[in-house]
Amino acid sequence: MNSNSRAFLFLLLGLLTAFAPLMTDMYLPTLPAMGRYFQTSASMVQLGLSASMLGLAIGQLLFGPWSDRVGRRQPLLISLWLFVVATFLCIISPSIEFFLAARLGQGLAGSGGIVLARSIAADRFLGAQLTKALAIVGAINGLAPVLAPIVGGLCADSLGWRGIFAILLGLGLVILALSYRYVETLPPSLRQSEGGMRQLGRSLAQVAVQAPFRLYTLQLATAQGLLFANIASSPFIIQSHFGQSPIIFSLCFALNSLGITLGAAFALRFASLEEAITWSSRGLMVGTLAIAGLLAGGGGLVAYEILMTAVCFFLGMTFTASTSLAMDLVRSQAGAGSALLGAVGFVVGGAIAPLVGWGQITVSTPAVMVSMALITALLAWRARKALIEAKASLLVEAA
Repeated sequence: MNSNSRAFLFLLLGLLTAFAPLMTDMYLPTLPAMGRYFQTSASMVQLGLSASMLGLAIGQLLFGPWSDRVGRRQPLLISLWLFVVATFLCIISPSIEFFLAARLGQGLAGSGGIVLARSIAADRFLGAQLTKALAIVGAINGLAPVLAPIVGGLCADSLGWRGIFAILLGLGLVILALSYRYVETLPPSLRQSEGGMRQLGRSLAQVAVQAPFRLYTLQLATAQGLLFANIASSPFIIQSHFGQSPIIFSLCFALNSLGITLGAAFALRFASLEEAITWSSRGLMVGTLAIAGLLAGGGGLVAYEILMTAVCFFLGMTFTASTSLAMDLVRSQAGAGSALLGAVGFVVGGAIAPLVGWGQITVSTPAVMVSMALITALLAWRARKALIEAKASLLVEAA
C-alpha cells in the first residue's frame, strides 16, 4: 500500500524538479572568479553550463525508460547518490577540464530527479488531479529560479564558487535523505517487462509516434527555447544595455521567475488545458512583439521588465498545461514520455540560447523570441487539432 502523503510528494517532487534551475542559475555570479582560478577564458568556464544542459538532456532518456522497467525508487536513489558524488567532484576540481566532466556528470545525475518527478506524478495522479499536482509542484519549483540568482549573488564574495557548490551538495544530501522515505508508486504489474537499449529505443519510439504527444512536446520545447533566449540575453540587456548592477539583474531575474510560478498556478483556472494553452500562446505573441517594439524604440528598464514578467507568466501557463496534456497521453509509459519531454526541451533550449548573441543583442533577442512565440502558437494549434482527431478516431474504433 502506498503511504506517500500528498504533502510529502509535493515537497519531494518540487525539490527534484528544482535541480535544473539551481544548477544553471546559482553559480552564474562566480563565473569570472572561476575563470581567474582556473586561469582560462570566460567562454571555457561557460562551457560548464553547456555540459550540465547536455547531461540533463541525455540523462532523462536513460532514467525515464529505465524507471518504467524497474520502478521509480531505485533509479531515484541512484541518481541522487550520483548527484552528490558529481557535486563533490565539482568542488575539488583541479582543472577546468575536470570541472567540465564533473558538470556533465552533475547534469546526468540531476536529470534523474527531473524525469522521475514527472513520472511519479503521473503514477500517483489522474486527469485534473495530475494537472493540479504539476501546478503545485511547478509553484514550489518556481521558488528555485527566484532564489538561486539572489543566493548566488549574496554568496559569491563570501563563499566563492566552491561555497556555492557546497550548498548544492548539502541540498542534494537533504533530498537524498527525503527520498529514502519515498514508497514506490509504480507496482510491478504496470512495469515494462523488457529492458536494454533496444527496448529503450522502442519505448521512446512508441510515445513519439503519437501525434498529439509529439506536438505538445515540441510546443513545450519551443516555449523553453523562448525562456532560454531570455536567460542567455537578460544579463547583457539589463547590465550592459540598461546599465544596471548585477544585484538589479538578480532581482529582475527573480521577478521573471515569479511570473512563471504565478502563470503555472493560473493555468488551473481555465475550463480546459487546451484553452489555457490557446490564451498563453496569444499572450506570448503579444508580449514578445511588445518587447521587440520597446527595444527598437529605446524604452526603459521598468517597461521592459513588466513586459518580460508578463511573457514569463504566459510561459508558466504553457509549461503546466503542455506537460500535463502530454503526460496524460502516455500514462502507461510515463518514464519514457517524461524523458522525451524533458530531453527535447533542453536540446531546443540549448540550441536557441546562443542565437541571441549574434549581432546586436537588442535586435537578435526579440527576433528569436518572436520566432519562438510564433512557432509555439502554431504547434499549440496543431496539437489541439491532432488531439481532437485522435479522440474521434478512438470513438470510431469503439463503435
